[in-house]
Amino acid sequence: MQTQTHRHGDDNDAAIDARFAAREVVDLQGRPFSPEQLVTPGADVWFYRIPAPEPMVPYDCPTLYEDERLLVVDKPPFLSTLPRGRHITETALVRLRRQTGNHELSPAHRLDRLTSGVLIFTKTPGVRRAYQELFATRQTQKVYEAIAPLKLWDTPVVWEHRMEHKRGSLQTFITDGDPNARTELVSVSPLTQVEQAQCEKIYGPTEGELPPLGRYTLRPTTGRTHQLRVHMWLAGAPILGDPIYPVVLPENVEDYGRPLQLLARSLSFVDPFTESFHCFQSRRTQPISAIIEVTSCQSAS
Repeated sequence: MQTQTHRHGDDNDAAIDARFAAREVVDLQGRPFSPEQLVTPGADVWFYRIPAPEPMVPYDCPTLYEDERLLVVDKPPFLSTLPRGRHITETALVRLRRQTGNHELSPAHRLDRLTSGVLIFTKTPGVRRAYQELFATRQTQKVYEAIAPLKLWDTPVVWEHRMEHKRGSLQTFITDGDPNARTELVSVSPLTQVEQAQCEKIYGPTEGELPPLGRYTLRPTTGRTHQLRVHMWLAGAPILGDPIYPVVLPENVEDYGRPLQLLARSLSFVDPFTESFHCFQSRRTQPISAIIEVTSCQSAS
């Protein structure tokens, strides 16, 4: 408790005592600890904490598709897939569980907190493993779009590196060794004058004068942390609105009006239960901004 950096003001010693009294502090097997019990170094201790106040993310998370097994949504930027760290209630999972009343919802995969686009949830534990295996065994096809400084490439081109992400570090690093991160750059095209003007309006003078920008179509075949953001940075085209690459910005400068321009545009696969082909596509337009036209929930596959 004392090591938490983002705590609710009421999560004090009295709250800790109350948890022990209610037998809510348990080990991995669900066996409750007593306040006097000695704990082996390295042992896991589980309890629910009181979520600290979180600013509301001013973006919606509309439904793209739903059936008896799946819920597919168009995740906005700044919304984590799962509760983690200082982001607990303002996450896609918590929002959707509250919205649907289904507390068995679970993500089949993850998107970075700052990435927008297609995100799939399973509705029951019985189907969860089958869909998660599609991602683990790379049986899905993903297409992303990013806006970044325009650089002309002879496409397609493949970027391969070995990436490592250390616990406690915000950035992913390139290391020696066999590549474990592979991204195909499918195409690059200049933004229209209207799109360029929209980006200049969103990112304005704080970013300095923006260079000519392009739309990059990316197809990753692996899923390392920050993979596309790192590959774009290494290619000399850091994604517009990225607060980590090339320079880590302080968290207190986060601006919901200046999102990361990285969109999970489409996700396709063969359904493991029906053997039908799904291709889910984000309805968001780029440049992504805080003003979103939310469409009504419709099925699309």
